[in-house]
Amino acid sequence: MSAAVLFGKRLRAVRKAQGLRIGKLAERAETGVKHLGRIERGEKQPSFELIISLAKGLDVSPSILFDFEPAQTDPRVLKAQLQHFLERKDARQLLQAKRVLRALFDL
Repeated sequence: MSAAVLFGKRLRAVRKAQGLRIGKLAERAETGVKHLGRIERGEKQPSFELIISLAKGLDVSPSILFDFEPAQTDPRVLKAQLQHFLERKDARQLLQAKRVLRALFDL
């Protein structure tokens, strides 16, 4: 999977986890909805300035949008990693994680 696709998936997941519509994020980042949709689908790569604007519009660090991890294939290892990560989170953070997972898997 290309970096553009990974970035777009991550951007969409963060946006949806916040319950933010694409039009609202586009407005906050001062870009077009169609352009933002292309970025989320991995068809276009955002400029550095747009990445900063998107992060500000989402009220997150830009690094959050680049949090790609190499693909792990063993389900037991993945579950253990997730459990370890979630153990250190408070209720608000767990709710946000739930929203991200729901957005990623369209549940």
